[in-house]
Amino acid sequence: MAVKGQTFQHYTEEFKLKAIEMYINGEGSYNSLSTDLGLRSSTQLKNWVKKFEEGKKLADQRGMLTSGNPFKGQAKTKFQSIEDERDYYKAQVDYLKKQYPNLHGEVKSKKH
Repeated sequence: MAVKGQTFQHYTEEFKLKAIEMYINGEGSYNSLSTDLGLRSSTQLKNWVKKFEEGKKLADQRGMLTSGNPFKGQAKTKFQSIEDERDYYKAQVDYLKKQYPNLHGEVKSKKH
């Protein structure tokens, strides 16, 4: 689990493909290759190989809008229609209302 303030190592797609190729060619085990390549864990290499075998992208997927947070990733600036733009901004407002319920005037009073 990530710890506050922890930094993460980012690897290029070329590096990942090289590591996968080395494993597939039998140049070492997950553990030995991970150590040789300076990976923190052999699980990283296992995950890359699994993604490769499943035909999934190896590129870094952080910041994609699939997380449910409309503020992650690059801001969308072009829309197919006015309705799409409206829905986009409505989703942002709804997200903020859930995250900060007291900011939009609906303060729940406490009964003593």
